Amino acid sequence: MKTNAGRFFEDYRLGETIVHAVPRTVSGGERAMYHALYPARHALYSSDEFARASGLPAAPVDDLVAFHLVFGKTVPDISLNAVANLGYAEGRWLKPVFPGDTLRSESTVIGLKENSNGKSGVVYVRTRGLNQRGEAVLEYVRWVMVRKRDEAAPAPEATVPALAKSVPASDLVIPEGLDFSGYDFTLAGEPHRWDDYEIGERIDHVDGVTIEESEHMLATRLWQNTAKVHFDATNRPDGKRLIYGGHVISMARALSFNGLANAQMIVALNAGAHANPCFAGDTVRAWSEVLDKAETSAPGVGALRLRLVAVKHGTEAFALKAEDGKYHPGVLLDLDYWALVPR
Repeated sequence: MKTNAGRFFEDYRLGETIVHAVPRTVSGGERAMYHALYPARHALYSSDEFARASGLPAAPVDDLVAFHLVFGKTVPDISLNAVANLGYAEGRWLKPVFPGDTLRSESTVIGLKENSNGKSGVVYVRTRGLNQRGEAVLEYVRWVMVRKRDEAAPAPEATVPALAKSVPASDLVIPEGLDFSGYDFTLAGEPHRWDDYEIGERIDHVDGVTIEESEHMLATRLWQNTAKVHFDATNRPDGKRLIYGGHVISMARALSFNGLANAQMIVALNAGAHANPCFAGDTVRAWSEVLDKAETSAPGVGALRLRLVAVKHGTEAFALKAEDGKYHPGVLLDLDYWALVPR
């Protein structure tokens, strides 16, 4: 048998490292397609000249392009038979990715836990994205619920990794040469500096985008994400294709430009949860909360720890969780990340 049905929960072994196929060389097409799919306008990723004025050799591709490419490589081995992607932790962007770089991925299984229904289990992996020189450009932990092939198969001993609640500011990797001391706020689109944001401040990003089936399918194919729940409408009892969670992340991040235009670079992913499913026809809106602030050693550069929440249209302002601690049904995404901002 030459075809591959993908891995099921009982196929994973604690400690194994999986080298994923297929490497992908990044081109300027990724940037153009990303900007076509999302209303992304952050200046550092849009203009080589703006990037050079900020100390970089050219405009990198958006940090989330790198994330989607690295993530997509892992899907055939990690989440082809997934019920849902559940969360993220300990993510760090380690080097900017430029057109011409070739990315590949590898994942190590760091946790396994069968669900009480015996039909599925949760697989925890630490994934690294590597460039053509073998340098790590990105690393993160994610956990995903995966179906069992045989419900009678014995479950491995439950192992749930202890994960940091956030990446310490001291562990943030600032791109070499980054310098915001001559930052052009007019060209960037907003005047707000690092000093203008207060811990606890909430920002309603105002705008909304209705998710289209065609755009979601284009994005999923672009990142070579082969998870069945995104492609095959017969894979879910409700007959719907689940919108790829990364599509919601990128949409919310792009919407956050209105109020956070100067949050130029994502450098860490502290935590993330796809709180409720998203389907074509849903209109996505976003709000953010400033969770923390930190200085960096780079000239003119500060770091903001931000919570980015994506919600369905019609959800009450700044909705997150109900009194029972569960996410409000209108909340799609709860993402905690660090971004670099001019001071």
